[in-house]
Amino acid sequence: METLTIILQTPPYGDERIWNALRLARALISAAVKMKVNIFLTGDAVVAAKKGQTPPTGFYNLEAMLKDLIEHGVEVVTCRTCVAARGLTGELIEGVRNGTTVGNLAKWVKESDKVLSY
Repeated sequence: METLTIILQTPPYGDERIWNALRLARALISAAVKMKVNIFLTGDAVVAAKKGQTPPTGFYNLEAMLKDLIEHGVEVVTCRTCVAARGLTGELIEGVRNGTTVGNLAKWVKESDKVLSY
């Protein structure tokens, strides 16, 4: 099975990059495409994994999108240093793991067939 790692670096709301990346991830894990997808959140993107998000009515909810992807087998890992710098330790969505650039991301990049960065 082909593997794709997606690296997310931008703030979760304010533009649609993370939303579009998660939509792509959902399409790639579908029965029609059948790819393995890993998502690594770094920098301000770690805020996308915060539990208890309440975006405005009618606006996309990245927490819900990440939960759905995790339920469908996507591994989601955050940069531990970035999480700590933003005071989010202990506030992440269930199923999101805290990791490191060296320990997790570097391994995924090496093992992946493709890597995308948003």
